[in-house]
Amino acid sequence: MSATGKPAVVITRKSETPFVTGRRDWVKYRELAVTAATDGKMRAQVICAVPGKMEPTGWHYHVCDMHFLYVLSGWIDFEFEGAGVIRLVEGDTFLMPGGTVHQEIMTSEDNECLEVSVPANMGTVPCPPPPGATVITAKG
Repeated sequence: MSATGKPAVVITRKSETPFVTGRRDWVKYRELAVTAATDGKMRAQVICAVPGKMEPTGWHYHVCDMHFLYVLSGWIDFEFEGAGVIRLVEGDTFLMPGGTVHQEIMTSEDNECLEVSVPANMGTVPCPPPPGATVITAKG
């Protein structure tokens, strides 16, 4: 924080931003230093698919105020409660409030996204599929 109590300007370089452990083992998470700079009010990470590892997440929701995703490359298939399956491609975004029931179904092997959550500590809670939803079992 700066002397005014506002977040200080933080510059991060790709070569200096580490991959960190995240919610899924088939994704690499590049931490962009936003969590520390905002005292946990916000998190920003670049998430990258790990080729050959992707598995459907199953139905879940996140405990947060907001969750934002911007597709940098490739594609990713989601299913949102009441909206069906939606493919997001390079340049597409979503902004969803916490508690939105959804699942990630599949990604391209070159998928990269910018993911932002408010607050930084975004919980994930598994839940049953909503009525009429697709049920996909994980690879095994």
